[in-house]
Amino acid sequence: MAWSKLKQQLESFLSPALHGRVEYRSTSYRYLPDKAGHCYIAVDKKNVLNMSDTTTMIRWYQTDLEIKNDSTIQIPIYNEEIEAVRKDTKGLVPEDRLKVIARGRKISEYAKELLSAQSALSKSNFIVVANKFLSTSIEESIESNDILLNILALVDRRVGKKRILNMTEKMKVKHPIVQYFYELRFSTL
Repeated sequence: MAWSKLKQQLESFLSPALHGRVEYRSTSYRYLPDKAGHCYIAVDKKNVLNMSDTTTMIRWYQTDLEIKNDSTIQIPIYNEEIEAVRKDTKGLVPEDRLKVIARGRKISEYAKELLSAQSALSKSNFIVVANKFLSTSIEESIESNDILLNILALVDRRVGKKRILNMTEKMKVKHPIVQYFYELRFSTL
């Protein structure tokens, strides 16, 4: 879906009290392939949540290397994971290398999960999550562990006053940026 169409759909779901205050913005560099785009959510014309493609890949790679080089981190490798590598390589890789490849894959997964938990978001991630938000129920978005889904749900017009008031306890354990958007929506009640 094109960015303009996605933005239009997201803004159509904004709470009436937040129209004009919350904006979804995106920039990209058409003729500079080495320049990735930026995506951010602005509140009252101030960028509150920035998402940049360039820094995310670097952070992921750094996290991946840190996990690989830290000898104190023990990552268990199961037979199913080794068998999956064997199947992917069609049995052409020596037995001792299968474990190394399986461990490398698992480390990459952990690095991605760690970055996701640290809210290192990107423009491409925002577009994927926004499309997911548009196709799932509001309850799933609110209950999700995904920061962006939580934010999009909190500013949604389908979330009423009663539900916002009942979410106070749940919001105490959420990410600070989710708490910020909760307070913003709570202030409009």
